[in-house]
Amino acid sequence: MDHAPVKTFKRAFDVTQQNKLSEKDLYINHILRDIISGVIFPAFRNNTIDFYHKGGNAFHFADGRFSTHVKYASVLHGHNKPYISEDEIVDARLIDNFIEGYERIKENCALYSGKEALGVAGFYAPSCYALSREDNVVVLDIEVALHAIEEELDVHLVEKKKRSQDRIDVLLFNKSTKTLQFVEAKHFTNKELWSQEGTKPKVVEQINRYQQQISKSEKHDQIVQAYNNYIQIANSLFHLDLPLTDSIKLNTEVILLVFGFDNDQKLKIKKLLKDDGSLDGISARFIGNPKTASDVWK
Repeated sequence: MDHAPVKTFKRAFDVTQQNKLSEKDLYINHILRDIISGVIFPAFRNNTIDFYHKGGNAFHFADGRFSTHVKYASVLHGHNKPYISEDEIVDARLIDNFIEGYERIKENCALYSGKEALGVAGFYAPSCYALSREDNVVVLDIEVALHAIEEELDVHLVEKKKRSQDRIDVLLFNKSTKTLQFVEAKHFTNKELWSQEGTKPKVVEQINRYQQQISKSEKHDQIVQAYNNYIQIANSLFHLDLPLTDSIKLNTEVILLVFGFDNDQKLKIKKLLKDDGSLDGISARFIGNPKTASDVWK
């Protein structure tokens, strides 16, 4: 049986698209402000860009146009409260444009994010590569699709179709060593962390699969080249000075980050994840409340 070819891993956002984006009022007067303040995380794809807010993809920009999920855009103009009476429906209307509903769209985006997505956003947002900070370790990309036929799935179809590719939560970039580091983050309550005695949890298989993909020479080289492009785009669009070099290194070991636990739950981690060898063979870090990319890198 013939198999459809796997798409090349790419990161691009050409000058034409950059110019179109820079002409949009939504970007100039709203999104860019939030990028600079760490409220919105911009992530380049294959000549498109996604704008994330608190764990959700608030806006997608492609071919000179913005789009968002209908569940985020279902905003009633003039009603900022979560409940509305039947009498008030008569005077209600949907927003006419994204600028009018911008703040409410962001609110909806956060409401639909689960605790794991919100937790990850809690450390990638303040460590976003686009912020003017002196942090040595930044988050360069999030929700990174490594491979699949559907790598650049249309934003409106993402919720309808099962993604056939792996998506790693976070990509860190150490500016001094010029090293890329993938991180898969799991909340303490995620069932994929836990398994019956004598068996490996699903997360181990997941991490091993990621590492096998990254270690392939062709995929490894594609990723390095893609993020060289990514950094060039970021420097140009956001007027940054991220280090440009052809000697970027990619760590093929994917880090598992376990977070979202308190002191009492540390005992369960020690007994059922550390002492019993459940996670043997992969590199894991346990941080109850990571606040920055530097916390995770350490």
